[in-house]
Amino acid sequence: MKLLRNLLKSPMFVIGAVLFFGTILFAIFAPFFIDLKTAMDRVGGQYLEPSGSFWLGTDDLGRDYVKLLLQGLRSSLYVGFLAGVLATTVGTLVGIYGGFKGGIIDDILNMFTNLFIVIPSFVVLILVSASLEQGRSLTIIALLIGATTWPWTARSVRAQASSLKSRDHISLARINGANTLQIIYKHILPYLASYVFMVFIMQVASGILSESAISMIGLGPMDNVSLGVILNQAKNAGALGDGIWWGIFPASIIITVIVFALFLINNSMEGVFNPRLRK
Repeated sequence: MKLLRNLLKSPMFVIGAVLFFGTILFAIFAPFFIDLKTAMDRVGGQYLEPSGSFWLGTDDLGRDYVKLLLQGLRSSLYVGFLAGVLATTVGTLVGIYGGFKGGIIDDILNMFTNLFIVIPSFVVLILVSASLEQGRSLTIIALLIGATTWPWTARSVRAQASSLKSRDHISLARINGANTLQIIYKHILPYLASYVFMVFIMQVASGILSESAISMIGLGPMDNVSLGVILNQAKNAGALGDGIWWGIFPASIIITVIVFALFLINNSMEGVFNPRLRK
């Protein structure tokens, strides 16, 4: 509770939380008022301007942009959260175990992690996505992003775990006969919970940006529409060059707001958890 009170005193955290959780609530509850079953249906002419009938106009196929953006928002959030969960879970497990055990196990896991870091993750993501000509679903894209971004989490968590293993309460747990898994679960993870949550926040932001980036170059999901797919379709139709601002800017603004909110939350939490930054 004290931690939450400290966070609520930070204007940066409050702004970020309002923006991000407001976006999530909108994505969850808006479909009760907006029928997404017709999001992919042609309802008007090509690139109709925003009006009372279509608040954000239509796209090149005559689809309602409000419905497309809502569907794209839900898809992008899904990819971001799934990729964030995978990357954070794998990276945390690898980092904690290697950092705590040390020795040859740490060397092997660290070498494995560094090998993944050396290989450009975005290039791997592009190559694998391009090879999946018929299987690029939202879930597959999310899993690919998570599988290529976990090493950064592992490296940062490993450093934290290495500094914790020499603490007095860890030594006391060893003396009392606790094994490695018990020490990690009961004594290390609770100390790293806030740090891991901060890492998760950044992994979600990374997942949303990565999906948008690969979708912009035509390698996004084939089974659904995301914010990145909307931008790619508008780009291919020459929307920006023809002055069709509603085809580009709404999706770009939504992505920017989400990522900006996550950065605000992460930075405010870092300021609360790190007294030197507060000073």
